[in-house]
Amino acid sequence: MSLSNFKWADRVAEVAPFHVMQLLSRARQLQAEGRDVIHMEVGEPDFPTAAPIVAAGQDALAKGLTQYTPAAGLPELREAIAGHYQTAYGVSVDPKRVIVTPGASGALLLLAALLVNPGDQVLMADPTYPCNRNFMRLFSGEPKLIPVGAESQFQLTAQHIEQHWAENTRAAMLATPSNPTGTLVDESALQAISQAVAERNGALIVDEIYQGLTYGVDALTALSVNDDTFVINSFSKYFGMTGWRLGWLVAPECAVPELDKLAQNIFLSATTPSQYAALAAFQPETIAILEERRAEFARRRDYLLPALRDLGMSIPVTPEGAFYIYAGVDHLTDDSYQWCQDLLEQEAVAATPGLDFGIEGARSTVRFAYATDLVQLERAIERIARFIQRG
Repeated sequence: MSLSNFKWADRVAEVAPFHVMQLLSRARQLQAEGRDVIHMEVGEPDFPTAAPIVAAGQDALAKGLTQYTPAAGLPELREAIAGHYQTAYGVSVDPKRVIVTPGASGALLLLAALLVNPGDQVLMADPTYPCNRNFMRLFSGEPKLIPVGAESQFQLTAQHIEQHWAENTRAAMLATPSNPTGTLVDESALQAISQAVAERNGALIVDEIYQGLTYGVDALTALSVNDDTFVINSFSKYFGMTGWRLGWLVAPECAVPELDKLAQNIFLSATTPSQYAALAAFQPETIAILEERRAEFARRRDYLLPALRDLGMSIPVTPEGAFYIYAGVDHLTDDSYQWCQDLLEQEAVAATPGLDFGIEGARSTVRFAYATDLVQLERAIERIARFIQRG
């Protein structure tokens, strides 16, 4: 029997691929052929992992610290994460509520398994990071994408919760700072959303993966508003540890035993050397390095934002976090995927089409990542301008 005729599980067809991965594959092919490709498509900081973190990881390996940790993570790392909330945000978190996971994706996987039954609905913004909805689909949930616009900073509001909550709705999910828009949910909006969800006996999930990468405004955690919020975070973005695959989840105390049980069965534990390395992430010398990098991201944003606007792109809300600009290109195309393909082929600039992030307006939007240096961004703008002029 050949598996070529085997019928895969129905859920596979319900999970959409990343459109950008096809573009990334082509970009790498062009590079292999000698083309000078400027990458503005992938959400990965271009800085190497900070030296103190690398040294801590190397030290763990040298000492043979490579065996399994408890499923919820190294106790000392859970304590360090809890201490970070106190130091950075003035929020007291019991370390027992912290679950260390293989990337933030591991945290989202745990939450989907914990919260979603088949047919349960989870409210989230359109646009949003695609994995957020795809994980819910993996557990036969129904992600409900709610179109949002500039009037709400491309974020869900309490009014959206009230309008779209249905009998089968179990949870609402926010992302602040957001991928792809870089916008934030402020404290008053968080309070209103939290109250609206609580009144409906639902769960609130807040993706804070880009927390710390904010510009001109102070970072905020949803835990300062509602202690019962499920908060997802990561060492990938602000801490620059993408390939180390390490994240965490802060959960209400009542959920921890079930999450621990799920973690034991799904992934057993996060990578041990990565956890020891992450202990150095909160040291003052590391934070100083990361803050310098945050300032550099701000300089990049402050260059790229007006430059894209000068090219006629619609960016009605100034992004205050992450390292993305979500730009409207409806005056240039009604097929942003083809537009991105043509930009890559003709000018060797790689960007992400809006199709990866939602439905509403997806064919007339493009996400540009400024996770590359200013010189490259300046060169990219020259190329994009030439591409637009060519028509």
